[in-house]
Formats: sequence, C-alpha cells, structure tokens
Amino acid sequence: MAGCNPRRETKMSDKVVHVGDADFDSAVLNSKEPVLVDFWADWCGPCKMMAPHYAQAAQRLEPQVRLLKVDTERAQDVSARFAIRSIPTLALFKGGREIARQAGAMDAGRIAAWVQSHL
Repeated sequence: MAGCNPRRETKMSDKVVHVGDADFDSAVLNSKEPVLVDFWADWCGPCKMMAPHYAQAAQRLEPQVRLLKVDTERAQDVSARFAIRSIPTLALFKGGREIARQAGAMDAGRIAAWVQSHL
C-alpha cells in the first residue's frame, strides 16, 4: 500500500480515502455522514494485514458511513491531537465528535459490526 503524497494528501483507493493534516477537519469533522478513521502507519504489520479488511468494510458500510485512513507518520498533528498511542486504531466520528475508538486489527465483519453497534 502506498503512502500519501505529501503535496496532495487526499487520494481514493477503492472506497477508502486517505487524508492528512491539511484536509482532516473538512473530511472528518465537517462531514454530514458518520466517518470511520483508520489511524495506521506503513511500517505496522497489523495495519497492513487489516488494510484489505478495511476496504471490504467500506464496501459494506458506504454510503451510510465514510471510511478514511490517516497515516500517522505523515499526519502527525492529527495523530497528536487525537492522542493516537497505538496502531491500528479505529475512531468513529459523528457530528464532528469522536464517539467510539478501538485499537487493534479486526476483520471486515468485526469492523462493520463494531461501527453499526455505535450508530
């Protein structure tokens, strides 16, 4: 999986959008739909293992929920602001506020069930 381009921090990969410090607030906090964010890093083995499951969860959950990814190495301001201490970490946002958080890798079914249990 390629990292974010530092000059243009948003890119589409299937249904999962990558965001960074520059566009996090507009993509997540200002979204009308609930947003699930996967905080990850390229060097993280469990993050890489979860990536295809996260993409599968996007197929199940969108358009009701937007799924985004934040590379913690490239988006250090956002990662610090939300006190991301371990990765992968999933954070669910609704109405501009974080409503749930889960650390650790999950498969697509568990991701979808976890999100639906908090909406």
